[in-house]
Amino acid sequence: MNDKRITVIGAGLAGCEAAYQAARLGCDVTLYEMKPHKMTPAHKSVAFAELVCSNSLRSNELSNAIGLLKAELSEMGSLIMSAAYQSKVPAGSALAVDRELFSKIVTEAVRSNPRITVVEAEIEKIPDSGITVIATGPLTSYALSDDIKALAGAGLHFYDAAAPIVDFASVDMNKAFFASRWGKGDGDDYLNCPMTKEEYDRFYEALITAKEAPLKEFDSESQKDLTVFEGCMPVEVMAKRGYDTLRFGPMKPVGLPCPDTGEDAYATVQLRKENAEGTMFNIVGFQTHLTFPEQKRVFGMIPGLENAEFLRYGVMHRNTYINSPGFLLPTYATRSNPNLFFAGQMTGVEGYIESASSGFVAGVNAAMTALGKEPIDFTRETVIGSLSHYVSSGVSTDFQPMNANFGIIAPLEYKVKGGKKARNEEYARRSLERIKKIDFNRKDEKYENNH
Repeated sequence: MNDKRITVIGAGLAGCEAAYQAARLGCDVTLYEMKPHKMTPAHKSVAFAELVCSNSLRSNELSNAIGLLKAELSEMGSLIMSAAYQSKVPAGSALAVDRELFSKIVTEAVRSNPRITVVEAEIEKIPDSGITVIATGPLTSYALSDDIKALAGAGLHFYDAAAPIVDFASVDMNKAFFASRWGKGDGDDYLNCPMTKEEYDRFYEALITAKEAPLKEFDSESQKDLTVFEGCMPVEVMAKRGYDTLRFGPMKPVGLPCPDTGEDAYATVQLRKENAEGTMFNIVGFQTHLTFPEQKRVFGMIPGLENAEFLRYGVMHRNTYINSPGFLLPTYATRSNPNLFFAGQMTGVEGYIESASSGFVAGVNAAMTALGKEPIDFTRETVIGSLSHYVSSGVSTDFQPMNANFGIIAPLEYKVKGGKKARNEEYARRSLERIKKIDFNRKDEKYENNH
């Protein structure tokens, strides 16, 4: 039997999931986290698994790939999913969480685990021995980032941005109203700010001409090759693509009739609960890197937000990922060193749940390696496996981050009647059947999913 101690670097969603799963398989884990001694520009809390861009973990429906991925992880006993369901806040058919409570639950679960030793220190070099999972996230420190680039070859990067959060008490409810699109949910999951055409015209012009914040020092190296990931695009960048882009995107009014007219507005801005108490709301789809005064001015033109108190302004930050195809295996181990694993956004998976899923696979397979067992391939019949196969064998010449979707899952070998929804539901049935057959040889008999 090999040495069962595993090193995990980074206590984000992927790192915490990796450490937790390796420990549950009977391995001792040393988890390194550079906070609180060294903080990144995007993170504010010393807690683990901090959510930065949004509190939304997206759809819960099995006919949606991200909903199925969450079901897969829950079935297998994911720490991140357990914490998410314990800290959830109303959000219609989506899963949104109280971010502080979510991080607290994950942090306590990791720190209280007798097999996990937490070391608060920065790792500047890839360990040259033992089994290691690197899950340092999109803002990996420069020293370690340089070492990773030397190993992986050319480094890639893009930028993503976080949306502003406003104090609910400062919203003018004479203009805003509660409703979920198409009446889904409990009715108070989303706050809506409708616009007339004239109001939208003024807002649109102000937005596309507003002053953007200069890139911070940690972004300066990459200014000349700035790429914005489609899934977290700043609202001002989206707006510059065309007058109607926002009206068919985050400001889509369809399915949100105004209470006073019974008809859809010309455009509608939605805000989603940021915490369980409903005292904070984030502006959905309004990731931005406008200057703070410009955010106050431009977003203050949204009906109902004229006097809004911004509890947090939007910020933009560097995001890095490696060219994973040909470098990683579907287990997230490197092809050149089976004892070295990567997990999280740096592998090219995009999204909180996707990052957690990569940590799950990497943690399980790091443990399998330590225990002298065969690695587990989750296969392309599952969403968790299709993501790992995508990043390890995708197109390396133009490799881009990928969210969970049914386009990368293995096609069905038979036809399904009933259209797209019926087909996706069949994907879900096949996937969960496959997941239930995986034998982890875990020590405990049953896992609690807490949802």
